[in-house]
Amino acid sequence: MWQRTQEATGRSGFGGRPGLRRRGAGRRPSRRAVVATSRTITPSEDADIGTVQGDIADPSTAERVASAAMKRFGRIDTLVNNAGIFIAKLFTEYTPEEYAAVKGVNLDGFFRLTQPSVEQMLRGIRSNAVSLDIIKTPMHSEENHAAFAELHPVGRMGEVSDIVDAVVHLENAHFVTGEILHVDGGQNVGH
Repeated sequence: MWQRTQEATGRSGFGGRPGLRRRGAGRRPSRRAVVATSRTITPSEDADIGTVQGDIADPSTAERVASAAMKRFGRIDTLVNNAGIFIAKLFTEYTPEEYAAVKGVNLDGFFRLTQPSVEQMLRGIRSNAVSLDIIKTPMHSEENHAAFAELHPVGRMGEVSDIVDAVVHLENAHFVTGEILHVDGGQNVGH
């Protein structure tokens, strides 16, 4: 039995999801440990889930996440850099505070967590991305779900489990690197 350690960010349903610890089909048995962070995350009773409460826009949060993974599990194998902010208006209408918030999480937070994590990752670093569309998370109110579902050729919104499956697939596909996996209900090919 071997262990892989993942870091995950974001409040809207991805950070720390136990689904990220699922085994890939046909793989040798493994334990997956997760260190998750968000502003509102609470401690987990699961010994394989570590939590770090904090705002990923704060430089100290990224350092605390990477340090927690190394201290608790001794390694970092996968980084799920999922935290993001979306403000539903034209970017030309953003206030300076809104711009700073978006940049702090979507760009600076991504950079600050990736840098110390990559330094700790073991040999053979691969880089892949999951490109998603509208996913059913607390970010989207239920009264909009039917309208959002109609936007996808498959006729439904994505579920968090769809993204988890894609991340686990990429983690287990050891010869895949530089890939952008579209998990968007067909939006990439058109409606």
